[in-house]
Amino acid sequence: MSVLSLRLAGPLQSWGASARFIRRTTESAPTKSAVIGLLAAAAGIERGDDTRLEPLAALRFGVRIDQPGSRVRDFQTAHHSVSGKSMPLSERFYLADAVFVAAVEGDTTLLSDLHAALRNPVYPPFLGRRSCPPAQPVDLGLHDGAASLMDVLGEVPWQASSWYRRQHGGRTDIELTVLREACGSEAEFADTLRDQPISYAAEHRRHALRSIVSDTVRVPGPSAGRLPRHDPFDALQEENV
Repeated sequence: MSVLSLRLAGPLQSWGASARFIRRTTESAPTKSAVIGLLAAAAGIERGDDTRLEPLAALRFGVRIDQPGSRVRDFQTAHHSVSGKSMPLSERFYLADAVFVAAVEGDTTLLSDLHAALRNPVYPPFLGRRSCPPAQPVDLGLHDGAASLMDVLGEVPWQASSWYRRQHGGRTDIELTVLREACGSEAEFADTLRDQPISYAAEHRRHALRSIVSDTVRVPGPSAGRLPRHDPFDALQEENV
């Protein structure tokens, strides 16, 4: 078993688990369906190829929220490609300035192939929608051996932007939220989301429910490893005492 980790960061992201008519919302973190779709696209798996999709969908998924970002709303207009008539005004939501670390756990051979695909993708990756390209390469590395999904999400360095890290400059460690798939009896108390991919076929996309548990990990903060603050007047203050 191995774990493949990804950095999902960009000016805008959108991770919709449902869409009703002209209102397209976003979840607060990447969905499994979208991340598996990103990997499938990189590997060149076509939308209707459910046989090749199946082993990817069986991977265990988790995501760490390194920088939650802020929710923004956009209004979009469009015209029918044939008739030229105006389409209804649509309302779409995005996450701005967000950063996540996603990870999938499973068969080493499969993840090695997906890791190679991320470095030379057949179809370019995007963050939930084609209009949301990543700001940097998404590949964070393949972790072989006994490391579990939670081990990797606790070991990958904090990926937040420099300006966001400065807001936490005095802290030696940071507690980050992890949303992961439930294991065993955890499913009884877990939340559910309909984003377990079954088929990406354009004519009939299908998703099942999956169980999600909220967890936390601690990673080194901005001040970890720094030299102690030096103030020459500290010695004088001690003498006065």
